[in-house]
Amino acid sequence: MDGDGRAAPYDDAALLTIGAFARASRLSPKALRLYDELGLLPPAHVDPHSGYRHYAPAQLERARLVAWLRRLGMPLARIREVCELAPDAAAVAVAAYWAQVEADTAARRDLAAFLVDQLERENTAMTTPHTPLTMRYAALTDQGLMRPAHQDAAHAGPRLLAVADGYGPGGGQAAKAAIEALKGLEDQDLTSADLLGALEDAAHRAHRNHRAHRDHRAAPAADEATDSTTGSTLTALLRSGTQLALLHVGDSRAYVLRDSGLFQITHDHSLVQSLIDEGRLTPEEAASHPQRAQLLRSLDGATEFAPDLQLLEARPGERHLLCTDGLTGVVPTETIQQVLTAADDPDQAVRELIRLAREAGAPDNVACVVAEMTGAQGGVGAVP
Repeated sequence: MDGDGRAAPYDDAALLTIGAFARASRLSPKALRLYDELGLLPPAHVDPHSGYRHYAPAQLERARLVAWLRRLGMPLARIREVCELAPDAAAVAVAAYWAQVEADTAARRDLAAFLVDQLERENTAMTTPHTPLTMRYAALTDQGLMRPAHQDAAHAGPRLLAVADGYGPGGGQAAKAAIEALKGLEDQDLTSADLLGALEDAAHRAHRNHRAHRDHRAAPAADEATDSTTGSTLTALLRSGTQLALLHVGDSRAYVLRDSGLFQITHDHSLVQSLIDEGRLTPEEAASHPQRAQLLRSLDGATEFAPDLQLLEARPGERHLLCTDGLTGVVPTETIQQVLTAADDPDQAVRELIRLAREAGAPDNVACVVAEMTGAQGGVGAVP
């Protein structure tokens, strides 16, 4: 069998129809057509007139391997790699994949525990008096070691935490403008019922302002970049008592550190994340994908603004991290968790995270915001 799964040479009389091959391999005809389109399991022969696919019996071994790997839940991109390996190497690859599955399952188990805890909090919050909270916070940004301009922005205040990652010729201004549009929320006396609406309205104003700037800008010269390539991510938390409203668009991230671990509470709006979700790309492949910076959603002047929104219940002892991909792209999640756990206060945490990003080469701008929820006490940088 050659590298693409074709049997050569073959006897026309021995070829199997797609239906017969599907029954023998325990793959559906629909799956076989998909695997043909992906180059994973092309037929041995396609009738030039009818388009009917025919398969050689020698292809059954590869087809059954594909079927087994799909039953394991292996993404098609990785199955293609395994099928091209010699048996010993393929065995090593399958073992490595399953080890990663077990690690991911453990992470999902922890996330499920987080969600159960969050839902229980929402239920008990209706009948249980809230524990008064104090929020200590810190924000820090860094240009990094390779970027010619600083296009990240961050804010940490008594009520509002936010990070933004600008891109394009006006990205720095776009990121700053996005956060400036939210800062007025610091002075508003909002109830928990108002939080999400107020945060969303402020972000929509920032989006409309960016679009208006683009639409009314004088026509640029032929060699000048336009604002159509300019925009920003935006991830923000707005607090009222123990309630936290989260708004997110783009590939900056928000995390929460609780007793059970560190959890990412946002989902990247990026091309590579969508490919991972569809099983067409592995996380390892995503790290070096040439389009890893391409966003599917952002705050810009060319697309509709569609942020993710959710309401969280905060408790004493939690620490929240908002950061741009300049941090998560070079510092492992395990290391981030260690820093957030060990730091004496948010200021030490953001400084250590920036230091680690620079130590890892800091190829991008970096922005970090860390907030800690504690029992209500006075003090500098602590707001009830």
